Amino acid sequence: MLVLGIDTSCDDTGIGIVQDGRILANVIASQSLHRAFGGIMPELASRAHLESIDEVLGLALSDANVTLENIDVIAVTQGPGLAGSLLVGLMFAKGLAFGSSRTFYTMHHLEGHIQSALASAPSLEPPFLALIASGGHTHLFDCIEAGKYSLVGATRDDAAGEAFDKVARLLELGFPGGPAISKAALSGNDKAYPLTMPLLGQSGFDFSYSGIKNAMRLAVQNLQAGKLEVSVADLAASFERVMVESLTKTTFRAAKSLSRDTIVVAGGVAANQRLRREFGLMGEKNKLQVVFPPAQLNTDNGAMIALAAWLRATRGEASDSLETGVKPSWNLY
Repeated sequence: MLVLGIDTSCDDTGIGIVQDGRILANVIASQSLHRAFGGIMPELASRAHLESIDEVLGLALSDANVTLENIDVIAVTQGPGLAGSLLVGLMFAKGLAFGSSRTFYTMHHLEGHIQSALASAPSLEPPFLALIASGGHTHLFDCIEAGKYSLVGATRDDAAGEAFDKVARLLELGFPGGPAISKAALSGNDKAYPLTMPLLGQSGFDFSYSGIKNAMRLAVQNLQAGKLEVSVADLAASFERVMVESLTKTTFRAAKSLSRDTIVVAGGVAANQRLRREFGLMGEKNKLQVVFPPAQLNTDNGAMIALAAWLRATRGEASDSLETGVKPSWNLY
């Protein structure tokens, strides 16, 4: 079974092709134009999707060495995401499905992130706990059974990736913030500046990053005023340490509470090397399996949508309606 997945939820145009759970192609056109603004410009993002989606499809078909006639299922992200960007992908997918009379699935973006773990662990099956940490999301889901998810915890304000971006901007390190902060942190002392882990002592499993963002703003102001004897690298390292500590400790507390022995960590922040290292160490210490998707699946991409749709197809689910619209705000639970 060949499944073609399309994701245009934000600023990456992604098309992937999966055959029986194996990725044949995963082409992503990233939009560098947003760096000048320090964040995503929605109108520019949707226009860029329009300009690149045909070419991305052609490259994906070429990489997979297949034609559209070979495709059995066409799947596309319906939400959540930027309305204009989602609309480009949805209308494109509808045209392909209508013209070829193929099975058509509209997919939840976060389910795609969760099921991207299949590329690393093909035998992965529920129940398991999933952390999605990205620029727009920081959610903990209990994956109870196929297609059934329960929200365990979520950010109360900023998403983890958003916090990385905003703090990188404060430190004048560039965009996107995650890689910029990690690079700067390599030469810094992660204990140089005292920061408190957000929601320390909570009984639940939520996240909050507005407080640490404000603490970093104050630190930068003091640094610029000559009141701090630390470097930008020290601030970056201290910030990264506490962010990773928050995500790691909260997730493992949730896994223990729910008696889950497998944790999936997905989303753009999952590419952070310190995060991967700490989750690995905590996994070994607590005798839990930790699964990260391959690096190329951490950011938004079409292959993860194809993998999630492939699971639906194997369950024999009927095709979705071609009359459906985008869902910019859409809960998975």
